[in-house]
Amino acid sequence: MGRIAGTTAAETRQRLLRAAADVFAERGYDGTRVADIAAAAGVSNGALYAHFSSKADLLVAALRTHGRRQLADMFAADPERSVTDLLLVIGRGLLRQCDASEALIVEALVAARRDEAVARPMRDYIRERGEWLAGLMQVAQSDGEIDPGLSPAALAHFCLLLAMGSDLVTPDLHAVGEAEWATLLARVVAGLGTERKTVQLKETQ
Repeated sequence: MGRIAGTTAAETRQRLLRAAADVFAERGYDGTRVADIAAAAGVSNGALYAHFSSKADLLVAALRTHGRRQLADMFAADPERSVTDLLLVIGRGLLRQCDASEALIVEALVAARRDEAVARPMRDYIRERGEWLAGLMQVAQSDGEIDPGLSPAALAHFCLLLAMGSDLVTPDLHAVGEAEWATLLARVVAGLGTERKTVQLKETQ
């Protein structure tokens, strides 16, 4: 099996990334062989290595392509929507059972603790996500939604901890009522706001 007839190199790469995301999520990083991914994509091991240098490289590349980016997608679709509103919507969704994209980040995080080959690209991946979130926090501060005295980097770190923690503490391990969770999130977001924004949140509750 080489490159599939009639497909471009870019299409073969995308097939490999999709196969990697599915296989890693199903079998875990340690339980997956490069040959398993190549077989799932319908290509040879050699074709896989023509695109990716290692299993670790493929894991993080699959995460970049198929990992969860709901907040970024929502912001891109409606950039005029308030950041705090987006955070509340995303935060309420953290109670749901994780899907394949969330399982992928869990595998990457666990593998990074044991394997420096995974940890190196994962540090870059997390740093990039953190910088994007910090930029979003700065937008919210400029718009008067979030207290400008708060550190955008710390706010981004808080968001990363919540999102990735929810991938680990799933509803089957510990459940909480949706209404209770929504009330807590609203209180937390109100606490992050400027005095003007806090008043507005109270008026809408």
